[in-house]
Amino acid sequence: MKLLSILPFVALAIAGPLDFSGQAPLAVEDSFDLDLNERRLIQLEGHDPLWMSERDKARINLKAQGIKFFDITDTQELHFTASPAMNTQRTYPAPNSTEKVRPILKTLSSDGPKKNLEKFTSFRTRHYRSDTGKQSQQWLLSKISEITAEYAGQAMKDRVLIHEYNHPWGQNSIVQIARIQGSSTTDDGVVIISAHQDSTNLWPFLPAPGADGMQFTPDILYVDIDQSFPEDDGSGSVTILESYRALIAADFQPVNSVEFHWYSAEEGGLLGSQAVAKSYQADGVNVIAMSQFDMTAWVKRGTNEEVGVITDYTDPALTNFNKQLIETYLDIPFVETKCGYACSDHASWGKAGYPSVFTIGALISSGLLKPTSFLFNAESSFENSNKNIHSTNDRIDISDEFSFSHMLEFSKLAVAFAVELGGWTK
Repeated sequence: MKLLSILPFVALAIAGPLDFSGQAPLAVEDSFDLDLNERRLIQLEGHDPLWMSERDKARINLKAQGIKFFDITDTQELHFTASPAMNTQRTYPAPNSTEKVRPILKTLSSDGPKKNLEKFTSFRTRHYRSDTGKQSQQWLLSKISEITAEYAGQAMKDRVLIHEYNHPWGQNSIVQIARIQGSSTTDDGVVIISAHQDSTNLWPFLPAPGADGMQFTPDILYVDIDQSFPEDDGSGSVTILESYRALIAADFQPVNSVEFHWYSAEEGGLLGSQAVAKSYQADGVNVIAMSQFDMTAWVKRGTNEEVGVITDYTDPALTNFNKQLIETYLDIPFVETKCGYACSDHASWGKAGYPSVFTIGALISSGLLKPTSFLFNAESSFENSNKNIHSTNDRIDISDEFSFSHMLEFSKLAVAFAVELGGWTK
């Protein structure tokens, strides 16, 4: 796909058969803090960056069309630099902490994720420039603090640091870093477990509960403005929150610091994770490994449960280690799959030169994203994943294919990732 081929479709994307149920396509509600004339710099794979307005960015809605991208307006200098910490080819030993990991896995439960996701998806949208996106972020921050207060002993509370990472858009301060301080005095290594907390609709200003997944019909894209979406990426957000709860309840005492990140504005072009990665790179933070969890709840009817291990735009050694964790600690197998350029927040860390991996709830197959093929030749389609992403049907109650037990397997993976790479003070 050529970059220039996008330009003729800026108008077509609006002129096409989209049903907005009477809502003006270019009307920005008062609940959104968005200047449609603001210029944004968009990076697509294999092409020079392209300037476009927020209006055109919203019209095209690249991600909804299956086109992945970075919005690099504020992070143009983010790229791999050969600093000593990032210039070392890391190796990862085989999993060897089963006596520490397995007892924690037994304490994981679907009760918390279900309750938390019901609340998280009750916000009209978690769009990063919306009032409710800000409110959902504040709720998540309070929930992290509440869990810490309830489950952490005093010694653990002294080691846990929770703060917000401020951003200039409406959903500001929406990256929470819950850091379990490591005990090492000789190594400043950091292990990151992450998900993105924002959601979006096919049309960004409509409701978006963001549970897991985009509902397409063959010829027309319909949007129900009375509902909002849960899985993309509400499922990943509560998945790692449950892992965090279990770890602090177990009085986890890592050697390396372990951080849980919930990024803002992934749907806007990986804005939040790029900002955080840029900051870590500038400060010379030694990130040992980063693992992204996105859309962890979907099991397509008639298929077997699997963990989708992304093999493109990820670190090969860390990906192999992630596979070993799945084989050692999970009750379901993995399947290799690809997601493409700038697919989720792990791409921001890889761009900065840090080793990153990405796991998803189902197989992704290459092919044409048929519902929008009249607009773009998409890089990939989600064969077994949730087709409700970026729609009002991205809810936990829309299908029995939405599985909290499947999510729990990913909570296991996050716990194993934290303990095996974070270590445990003896």
